[in-house]
Amino acid sequence: MSVTLYHNPRCSKSRATLALLEARNLEVELRLYLEQGPSLTELEQLLVMLGMEDARSLMRKSEQAYQSEGLAEAGLTRHELLTAMVNHPKLIQRPIAINQGQARIGRPPEAVLEIV
Repeated sequence: MSVTLYHNPRCSKSRATLALLEARNLEVELRLYLEQGPSLTELEQLLVMLGMEDARSLMRKSEQAYQSEGLAEAGLTRHELLTAMVNHPKLIQRPIAINQGQARIGRPPEAVLEIV
């Protein structure tokens, strides 16, 4: 079984999630999403796999880009929010583990164990 992990090696939660998966001898395919950002289609698929209706649920609201891009504005469409994440991948919650059509955000890291 191979788990895809949207990973930021500078993030302690991301490193802890990776260690947790590796400790269970799972094959992990790292997706360094800050270097190879997801497309609009991939973000849409992530929302479905995570069971999220609101695109803001996938966003890190503490990131500078969230404020500077005015992403808290109520009138923004789902497409506009997803486009902001494509343009600023730091906005995407991390880490995200994907396995067999399901995904979990690793906050806390143990949450990803629900899908492996």
